[in-house]
Amino acid sequence: MNRPDPRYGPAGAGRTDRGAAPAPEPGGRGDPADRGTVGEHGRADRETARSPDPVEHPPAPSGYEEAMRRALAEAERAAARGEVPVGAVVLDPDGRVLAAAGNDREASGDPTGHAEVLALRAAAAARGTWRLDGCTLVVTLEPCTMCAGAAVQSRVARVVYGAVDERGGAAGSLWDVLRDRRLYHRPEVIMGVLADESAALLTAFFTARR
Repeated sequence: MNRPDPRYGPAGAGRTDRGAAPAPEPGGRGDPADRGTVGEHGRADRETARSPDPVEHPPAPSGYEEAMRRALAEAERAAARGEVPVGAVVLDPDGRVLAAAGNDREASGDPTGHAEVLALRAAAAARGTWRLDGCTLVVTLEPCTMCAGAAVQSRVARVVYGAVDERGGAAGSLWDVLRDRRLYHRPEVIMGVLADESAALLTAFFTARR
């Protein structure tokens, strides 16, 4: 008898992929080449790799729209520098902005230069501790495995994101690092905040580069 994986909630739970980000060109964030070649049966392979029975996300609350607009502004600045337009903001427990950043991988040559990692580093420096208890990470695109892992390590209370990343998302799309019950810390996850705006920014960026 098949038994549901206890890491991912009740069997049959669904999810709503609102505002899914477009497939990027080679070299961009979310490029399949960064995670190996998708073969002839690419769609089936990705479905096999997805977390079984992912958790259904609640509707996006409007309370994070202001912070997401700040993250979108960071993403727009990143695009102007030739970076994939992803922006992130860290809010303190009272909702004040601790740090904000956009992707900087191309300019810095740093493979870890994603917006989330940079914002978490800056927030930790501002607080004087690596522990960001009670803080919220707001990002325009669903975090990858690296950034989801950084969110877990930083002990943020929640992660709020805009567009879904079906090819590399680690908050319920391809993996669900943030809610894996084997981990010692599992932040709350809220998806879909200004998802259309976030996805449109990515679409415009990659369309212009084709």
